[in-house]
Amino acid sequence: MDKTIGQKKKTLPFDENVRRLMIILVVLLIVTGVTKSASFVNLSNFQSIGKQLTEYGLMSLGMGICMISGGIDLSTVYVANLSGICAGLIFQMNLPGNVAVGCLAALCVGLLCGAFNGVLISYFHIPPMLATLGSYELFMGISVVLSGGSTVSTQGQIELLSSLTLLNIPLPFLIFIICTVALVCLMGKTKFGTRTYLAGTSEKAARFAGIHVNTTVIKCYMLSGLLAGIAGLISLSRLNSAKADFGTSYTMQTILVAVLGGINPNGGAGRLSGIAFAVVILQLLSSYLNQFPTISNYYRDLIWGAALLLVLVFNVKISQKSGKKKD
Repeated sequence: MDKTIGQKKKTLPFDENVRRLMIILVVLLIVTGVTKSASFVNLSNFQSIGKQLTEYGLMSLGMGICMISGGIDLSTVYVANLSGICAGLIFQMNLPGNVAVGCLAALCVGLLCGAFNGVLISYFHIPPMLATLGSYELFMGISVVLSGGSTVSTQGQIELLSSLTLLNIPLPFLIFIICTVALVCLMGKTKFGTRTYLAGTSEKAARFAGIHVNTTVIKCYMLSGLLAGIAGLISLSRLNSAKADFGTSYTMQTILVAVLGGINPNGGAGRLSGIAFAVVILQLLSSYLNQFPTISNYYRDLIWGAALLLVLVFNVKISQKSGKKKD
């Protein structure tokens, strides 16, 4: 049964979406190069872009996995903040090996938060949107209690994580690439990926196929939590601090990136490689808008919201055309 499902998945036209994103990326690079060549097209700016996209890029990958399974993770930003705060508090203890312990704690917190979300959705049958909406309030509340409502400083103990470059490529961006490649292989080459796609397509069919849907869903949200934990560490390193309400706008951006990357919000379709291109496109566009002082930052949410709606409408139209061709 798994083999049949895997073969069916390969025939779906998701490569077309990735090709569209690649064309958009090339066009965007040409436009920015022509209009802002000196100030935009340079190594330092591209390094800055690579650093900035990593955090919400990792969370977008987690969002994509949850969407493929038929759910959504609205708590990912607050899981990242909680992970960063826990790591920061451990760093402040100044104990032997506290940096390693703090990093490990951040990853464990991400996994536990993800598992908590997965249990709420799979065993208590709470709709994913409501479950993660409630849990993000819970995680933010825990973060506020732990931090006392203030900023938790790391005193520069993991600054190297965000400042190090390898072959002029920022380490955070390399981490994003490694995570993307690993997850693309996981979702496209393993039974877990096949089961996740089937669970997102039809939970009933997945159960009839002998798949433990509850376990699969929990694993998906644990992966999302782990990616959020990594994002929290990178954010902690870049800002040298962590706060309970940092990056609230990232929630909408992660949804936008996942949808723009070709993930079906209804589940069961999409490729994580598209998310990688979508992240780069959005960050390039954001950095390009920064080159125009007359464009206020207050318009950013308007632009992202309009972009999300346009992408959703476009994807619906493409799906309808594909359905007519098959008929």
